[in-house]
Amino acid sequence: MAHAIPLVFPDGSSREYDAAITGAELAESISRSLAKKAVAYALDGALRDLADPVGQGGRIEIVTRDDPRALELIRHDAAHVMAEAVQELYPGTQVTIGPVIENGFYYDFARNEPFTPDDLPAIEKKMREIIARNEPFTKEVWSREKAKEVFRDKGEMYKVELIDAIPEGEDLKIYAQGAWFDLCRGPHMASTGQIGNAFKLMKVAGAYWRGDSDNAMLTRIYGTAWATQEQLDQYLTMLEEAEKRDHRRLGREMDLFHFQEEGPGVVFWHSKGWRMFQNLVSYMRRRLDGTYEEVNAPQVLDHSLWQTSGHWGWYKENMFKVECADEEAEDKRVFALKPMNCPGHVQIFKHGLKSYRDLPIRLAEFGTVHRYEPSGALHGLMRVRGFTQDDAHIFCTEEQLAEECLKINDLILSAYADFGFEEIRVFLSTRPEKRVGSDALWDHAEEIMTGVLEKIQRSDNRITTGINPGDGAFYGPKFDYYLKDAIGREWQCGTTQLDFNLPERFGAFYIDSDSEKKQPVMIHRAICGSMERFLGILIENFAGHFPLWFAPLQVVVATITSDADDYAQQVARRLKGVGLVVETDLRNEKINYKVREHSLAKVPVILVCGKREAEEGTVNVRRLGSRDQTSLPLGEAVASLAEEATPPDIRRAKS
Repeated sequence: MAHAIPLVFPDGSSREYDAAITGAELAESISRSLAKKAVAYALDGALRDLADPVGQGGRIEIVTRDDPRALELIRHDAAHVMAEAVQELYPGTQVTIGPVIENGFYYDFARNEPFTPDDLPAIEKKMREIIARNEPFTKEVWSREKAKEVFRDKGEMYKVELIDAIPEGEDLKIYAQGAWFDLCRGPHMASTGQIGNAFKLMKVAGAYWRGDSDNAMLTRIYGTAWATQEQLDQYLTMLEEAEKRDHRRLGREMDLFHFQEEGPGVVFWHSKGWRMFQNLVSYMRRRLDGTYEEVNAPQVLDHSLWQTSGHWGWYKENMFKVECADEEAEDKRVFALKPMNCPGHVQIFKHGLKSYRDLPIRLAEFGTVHRYEPSGALHGLMRVRGFTQDDAHIFCTEEQLAEECLKINDLILSAYADFGFEEIRVFLSTRPEKRVGSDALWDHAEEIMTGVLEKIQRSDNRITTGINPGDGAFYGPKFDYYLKDAIGREWQCGTTQLDFNLPERFGAFYIDSDSEKKQPVMIHRAICGSMERFLGILIENFAGHFPLWFAPLQVVVATITSDADDYAQQVARRLKGVGLVVETDLRNEKINYKVREHSLAKVPVILVCGKREAEEGTVNVRRLGSRDQTSLPLGEAVASLAEEATPPDIRRAKS
């Protein structure tokens, strides 16, 4: 061998190879069947083209099409094929950028006549033709001058602009599939045929070049691609189900909230929606009782405080600046609406001398915060500009860190379970490239968090744990909690973040056992995160069919005839007397009409009262989503519904 390199395989075995061996040759040397299935290889975890020479020693893996890592390659290659299909069908169209995104891909195109959804079937058909050609993906490295000349001659001026933006000294890679080529970082699979046919073009949208409204408007075509047809079908079914569960539609049907142009990104809560919001706050407040002190920090603070915290430098573009409208005001100053609660909580901690005996101090706030989100990013309750956090900050010693993180974990998992979320992932996000604090401090914090993560994993086999390298906050490592909803979507909600930075910036301290000042560690924690977003998740998870204890309207008492009006009022009073939220429907309408209307509004229980029920002292019970009806004595129905409507945390406390 001219130059031998050691390669370590997934089973731990190690062999030496010539450095010039390619991934494809390596796969062939292992087995012919593996070579046929291979789509890429990974060296020390980084994916590479099969045609690339290995070049150096390390951990080597041959990646086949059924490997989860291949899904990104499938989508990346599908994007290139879509771009080729567009240019074959519509000559003169310019190709700009086309990245892989969650669940799919997109490409932005410049064309005099924007694409419409009617164009998608033809593009899809052409894509399948290109895939059937099974053209190999090949790679060349061009000089900057050659690349600009070739793309300029093709009329691809957006590509010329992209080339100018690539830093000097960085390779310009050109990937070709047959005669079509594009500027791309790669990697790609071996050929277009490996993409398969489990893909679908989803929609078209407008998009400004480089996201800047001062630039030209392009047409973006979105697609999705999967390894198998079964996966594609499951995804499309999930999208159909998600559309039925869309919290914005259900919010209208249930009369919970609305949005309007005069208040972009802020919620207009209707009475039922606000009742549900307060139910969530009340539940979380009960869960904190006796362990946290609830506080409230100001909504508007001088910008100097945000300069001290670092948010003015790190986060200014996402903050709302507030100034007095009177230009002649003597005390005119620049303020900011708070985007988060933590600086205010540090001020509360600092007010008065604290001893090590006082720690840990846990401060909680259901604090309204405001953050600027681009108008295009706003999405119902899921992405707003004004929202409420179930925020808390724990000030503790380093020795108390692990125990506090475990207590937070128990609280988060218990709260999720009360709402029916049992399948949870907990990920530790480690130090990012840009961060504050010494490496020794980060080593210590990550060691503590790793130990906690191991205990979390051992505590419940339903909990999945993992590491997100480099995804920590700039001030410390963190845990992120992901829950899975009824149709399989994951949502990141809860978080636990260590912070050695903010207490130092504000000079927060406590008096230690040796009578010396010592800086506390600050733990940021949230369970719901944004209360608005969590409610949106709950609406979609339950499809509006809330458990009785959480429903904004729990029971409607509906009459069949006016003869039962007085009795229906009596039933309603009995139910209200045990704490249920009840309305009566005494309208002169047919009972089937009333039942349909209240079912559409997702009322969990409808009690039907007619002349016979009034005479017998019974009620006819109808449940949302069921055609069955049960006749029960009024007392039994009231007791049963009262028990069912008891929140799970209160039920536990009683048992």
